[in-house]
Amino acid sequence: MWMTPKRSKMEVDEALVFRPEWTPRYLVVEPPEGNGALCLVCHRLVASTRERDVRRHYEAEHEFYERYVTEEERAALVERLQHGDLSIAAVLTPEEKAARAGLGLCRLLALKGRGWGEGDFVYQCMEVFLREVLPDHIGVLEGIDLSPEITRQRILSIDNNLRSQLFNRARNFRAYSLALDDQAFVAYENYLLVFIRGVDSDLEVQEDLLTIVNLTHHFSVGALMSAILEALQTAGLSLQRMVGLTTTHTLRMIGENSGLVSYMREKAVSPNCWNVIHYSGFLHLELLSSYDVDVNQIINTISEWIVMIKTRGVRRPEFQPLLTESESEHGERINGRCLNNWLRRGKTLKLIFSLRKEIEAFLVSVGATTVHFTDKQWLCDFGFLVDIMNHLRELSEELQFSGVFAATAFDHICTFEGKLNLFQRQIEEQDLIDFPAFSEVVDELKQQFKEDQKIFEPDRYQMVICRLQKDFERHFKDLRFIKKDLELFANPFNFKPEYAPISVRVELTKLQGNTTLWNEYRVKDLGQFYAGLPSESYPIIKGVAYKVASLFDSNQICDKAFAYLTRNQHTLSQPLTDEHLQALFRVATTEMDPRWDDLMRERIESTP
Repeated sequence: MWMTPKRSKMEVDEALVFRPEWTPRYLVVEPPEGNGALCLVCHRLVASTRERDVRRHYEAEHEFYERYVTEEERAALVERLQHGDLSIAAVLTPEEKAARAGLGLCRLLALKGRGWGEGDFVYQCMEVFLREVLPDHIGVLEGIDLSPEITRQRILSIDNNLRSQLFNRARNFRAYSLALDDQAFVAYENYLLVFIRGVDSDLEVQEDLLTIVNLTHHFSVGALMSAILEALQTAGLSLQRMVGLTTTHTLRMIGENSGLVSYMREKAVSPNCWNVIHYSGFLHLELLSSYDVDVNQIINTISEWIVMIKTRGVRRPEFQPLLTESESEHGERINGRCLNNWLRRGKTLKLIFSLRKEIEAFLVSVGATTVHFTDKQWLCDFGFLVDIMNHLRELSEELQFSGVFAATAFDHICTFEGKLNLFQRQIEEQDLIDFPAFSEVVDELKQQFKEDQKIFEPDRYQMVICRLQKDFERHFKDLRFIKKDLELFANPFNFKPEYAPISVRVELTKLQGNTTLWNEYRVKDLGQFYAGLPSESYPIIKGVAYKVASLFDSNQICDKAFAYLTRNQHTLSQPLTDEHLQALFRVATTEMDPRWDDLMRERIESTP
């Protein structure tokens, strides 16, 4: 097992330092307090000092200034802006300002998962506010149209704008990976969400939604494959640059003979491309692993309790934390599938376990069966499920941090597999120190059945843990095949050349003997270090860097989409075309900002 090397905390990371060349390029200066970058045009503070974030602000808000090309023009422009001369800025007419405000409001409605018709309600709220507080400005609302049809059109325009930005960046990808999530369930139809992660020559990472595929209309694997290839072709990407596939571990994805992964790997085989790395454990780790560890159909029983509580026990104070948690995730309306998925989270099960006495009393009061609370085996299974799902939750949370690269993510996986070995020994020795809920149940049963010396069967739970171990071994098998690449990427100066592939030994030896590069490695993060590594001198090592950096290192973007789906299931269940659904998911998951100037220009050109 290996660890990603720690950086010296005494050194300043160049990636977080304001660079003087950004002033003429992006029209920003270093603020007096020294944190972030202050825009000379709109005087807004860009909190992050990563060039990617500064550039995105400039491209999204101030593309007007790209007309100043030469160094002399840019220098004069900066000087005039610093002296407060904003006459050179693009002056928007009141109609254009109103249209831009309407676009921003439509984007906000999409981000919050509100229905198309709620735009009229927002308009009425603004009208009441202005009439009472700023009556002289009530006229600004005349150019804002938030009718349902206009809201739909604007959301689609924003989606097209974001998609064109993604495609422009995708043309510069040196390598990319796909994440295929087939767990999206909207309005009684299943969808496949296809996410892309790519890296350019500067090792800048871009994660975004590529497309969504309606599984009702693309039922066969061949149809799915065609839809994905069409999306890649539209983005200007070839399979020769694809490095990895991250999927759920459903049969549709990883079936041995008919799974989508096997089809895509066969299609991607080429003398000029890397072997496609596949791992299927990142996405919905808690949800899909719960089916392996729920040995007594605990979730189905608990879901019946929750439905009963929401219909007959909603006023009981002891259940308010549980109901509040449910409504924060799904709102007041919840369908059976989302309820089942919510209950398969370690955090939720832990909360329900703490309320088991109150739930039993409630079931007695409404005349429902309480046979499970007298079943010794069922109670032990419940306690074990709570603990093992809580451990899976901790791993899932560790895998939600992006920007650490796949090397660190794989390290978390290896650490958890070591924990599973420990759990096996603990269960065999009946040492439940890492199973607090299970231990609590066992202690209660020992008090209740004092004459019974055998409260639970260790073999039953060792079998479950063994099943998890085999699943992890199978799901992350390909990452073990490239373990040397991951270790080389994470720690190139401590990796022994004799253990490296023959093709990279000469470059690695030369790299480790370069004092200048060693000093850069100590003060930069991995992405910045490899971005500055000369491609002419180290082409193979840099190729390894492109490959590793393009692998998905977290489940963050998929969890963001899944949270948006479950939180807004009622809105998304309204009649929506696949095109509109894709637009909503893209707006909800992207880190890019729309280019408002382009949207305004398109609106003007489309107006007769």
